[in-house]
Amino acid sequence: MLNIQKKMSNAFLALLGLPATAVGFALSTQIAALSWILSNKYHLDIHDVAFVWLAGPIAGIFGQVIVGLLSDNVWFMGGRRRPFIIIGGMVSSIAFLTLPHIRGISHITGISDIILIASVIALFLDLSVNVTFNPARSIIADLTPEGKVRTAGYVWMQIISGFFGVFAYFLSMLFGNEMLLYIAAGIVFLTAVFPILFIQEKKEQEAALSENQEKFGVWQIFQEIFPLYGFLVFGIFSLFFHFFPEALGAWHNPVLIAALLYSVIIGIIIIVQGIKHPSNRNEFQKIMLAHSFTWVAFQSMFILSGFFIENQILPNIGLKGITANWFAEKLTGATQTPASSVGNIVSLGFFILNLIGAIFPLILQSIAKRIGRVRTYIGALIFSVIGYFYIAYFSRVELDFYIGMFLVGIGWSAVISIVFAIMSERVNPAKMGLYMGVFNLAVVLPQMMSNGVANVIKATGNHQLLYIFCGLLVAASVVFWIFVHEPESSAGASATTKNVH
Repeated sequence: MLNIQKKMSNAFLALLGLPATAVGFALSTQIAALSWILSNKYHLDIHDVAFVWLAGPIAGIFGQVIVGLLSDNVWFMGGRRRPFIIIGGMVSSIAFLTLPHIRGISHITGISDIILIASVIALFLDLSVNVTFNPARSIIADLTPEGKVRTAGYVWMQIISGFFGVFAYFLSMLFGNEMLLYIAAGIVFLTAVFPILFIQEKKEQEAALSENQEKFGVWQIFQEIFPLYGFLVFGIFSLFFHFFPEALGAWHNPVLIAALLYSVIIGIIIIVQGIKHPSNRNEFQKIMLAHSFTWVAFQSMFILSGFFIENQILPNIGLKGITANWFAEKLTGATQTPASSVGNIVSLGFFILNLIGAIFPLILQSIAKRIGRVRTYIGALIFSVIGYFYIAYFSRVELDFYIGMFLVGIGWSAVISIVFAIMSERVNPAKMGLYMGVFNLAVVLPQMMSNGVANVIKATGNHQLLYIFCGLLVAASVVFWIFVHEPESSAGASATTKNVH
């Protein structure tokens, strides 16, 4: 075991966060390049692009839970999480290499349906990301004590992952999205495969005595996620709607509204139950449901922002005055087209989002020590609500979009760092991988709602609705978070503080 691991130093926490960095870079690359390449190179419309993105939630439903369950109960290649991180990193690299060659794959295979090929590649990419992400997050909880050290572990994860995400968007503006895919293949391989070889895992995991005999099967998992049934039902409906839009068209909005109403009503019931009978299970359910509303908003933003830029901002500005084009024009000399300009503006906006996401965890960690992690998290989300409504109602030129992304980034920095530290203290540590997988369903099932957002925007032609919906959804998440109780370790674990240096 490395000395830095024994001491739980910042250097070790940074090393521990590198596998998650591979996932962060992969996700940033996917966000920057996938919608752009599908809409501009392969000419898919907003509905078809959103359908391809459904591959991610579908992969997450199976990948996260199954991998989480397996990684809790296996030991090979010298680790519990290590094998999945290595395999996931390798498959991600291969998927990135194939995305620019969808037409070539179509010719070789004889499959003319570009949407089908893109969906399959996106499915493999998302499966690999999900295979990697769960163990990459779980290993931090495995190897750090509860409280401030664990929070620091997730903060370091977000700092490093955030800066690599920023780097992905910079590369997108500098070299274009196709070249970014090739670069991502190399970076993801290096950051996923090699760092994990220097981390020593525990073969025996600690478990609460009262929960040692806890059993989990498919039925138990299905029961555990009952707050998310609304998102699950609409996700299944979305798959059928894509193939039978005329037959199911009249049902789309009613099913979408019913799914959201179910989620809100169940949330209220869970809150009332928690007041009467507080428990870790109830807290886990509240966190899971609150987190789900946040992810409908963020996933919709990631998928559909390019269409918003193309329709709401690009008509108001001239190509020569676009700040986001400066990198490509000055450093490569390439003349920018309207299509590349849309990609550049989106990339710079998400560059700002991820830069804030990389810097702010340290600030949030300091604030959390004074007012608690839950209150800090709520405050960060409120900035995202303000940012979304600012873009929706005041975004007319390029700068407005960047200001909004700055505000949204404050909430984003908390969403992918603090929330895992809070959630991990409400579950059995011996089943951390499983619970990380179950908790991830609060990410992937809501992501399927993004297809509904895309369908509403396509039907109305009103792209402003994207950020109005995002603001309302994160506001709903804030309301649910208000009823989440602060973990006991937040009150102070001075004995662990000395280990973070």
